[in-house]
Amino acid sequence: MTVNATEETLNLLQVENLSTEIKTPDGIMTVLEDINLTMKNGEILSIVGESGSGKSMTIHSILQLIPNQLLYGYHGKVSIEGKNLTSLRPKEVKDIRGKKISLIAQNAMTSLDPSYRVGTQIVEIITSKTNKSKKEAKEKSLELLKQMGVDDPMKIYQSFPHQLSGGLKQRVVIAMSLACDPDLVIADEPTSALDPTVQIQVLDLLKKINKELGTAVLMITHDFGVVARISDHVAVMYAGQIVEKGSKEEILFHPEHPYTKSLMKCIPDLSWIFDPSKGKKPLWQIPGEPPNLKEVTNSCRFAARCPSAQSKCTASIPMLKKLSGGSQAHEVRCFLTEGVI
Repeated sequence: MTVNATEETLNLLQVENLSTEIKTPDGIMTVLEDINLTMKNGEILSIVGESGSGKSMTIHSILQLIPNQLLYGYHGKVSIEGKNLTSLRPKEVKDIRGKKISLIAQNAMTSLDPSYRVGTQIVEIITSKTNKSKKEAKEKSLELLKQMGVDDPMKIYQSFPHQLSGGLKQRVVIAMSLACDPDLVIADEPTSALDPTVQIQVLDLLKKINKELGTAVLMITHDFGVVARISDHVAVMYAGQIVEKGSKEEILFHPEHPYTKSLMKCIPDLSWIFDPSKGKKPLWQIPGEPPNLKEVTNSCRFAARCPSAQSKCTASIPMLKKLSGGSQAHEVRCFLTEGVI
């Protein structure tokens, strides 16, 4: 996949042919292969897939956060507003983090230092990345907490993390991610440790931030309920590759890849609660296990678990291609999908 310079400058995030290799005791392993993503300002993109599919590795590769002792190398290109991060020095990439891109980590508790008050931690981010004084940073911090829907910002500002509920901690972490007004926020399963009511509140908060501030959101999730509530576009990952991507409506209502269809089939059918005559249905699961990335061959990585696999699926690697008759955004990595061009 290639992108011309004019198109690239119109995109907030452009990931081209990104592959990531890491060191293991058994040698070099490719954990991401041929990742292509595009995001425009104000867009919400969700990456969905099973645990171990490469979702978190993708965002760590975009942010270049993989430790040097583990990383063997990145290949491809990651651009923010036309600036190629893979060609920058580590200090230059560090300067971009927080200002242009920020991260909402999966576990709010591990993102907060238990020995410092919440306000001190937000102020430190602002003063380290901007020219604001401590007084200005404190005012900004209180305003951010207010925007997060916190009833008493000063009380939370002066609190230690252990004094806050899970929902409040997550709101604080989101406030920290917005401290330097980034254009893109990457949220790594921000609702996974929260109860359902708080999950909805956090998702609605991210949607509000997106609409009111114009901040783009890259959401990592394994929950199609999250996808349906917040996303504009969706990329489905399996075994380190994107196997399907398109608009939310295309992925949810017209999935084409067998893996996407299987994920959708795993969603529990609760219609019997409202109509007992339908009866309960057993939970469905995808048979088998994801492949060991050290042992992948030149074949479709989902072939061993696919109910429709044919001989050609194990003979060569399918490419991610656009569907004819669909939108330009709908692409599928499958030999069996009709209308692939």
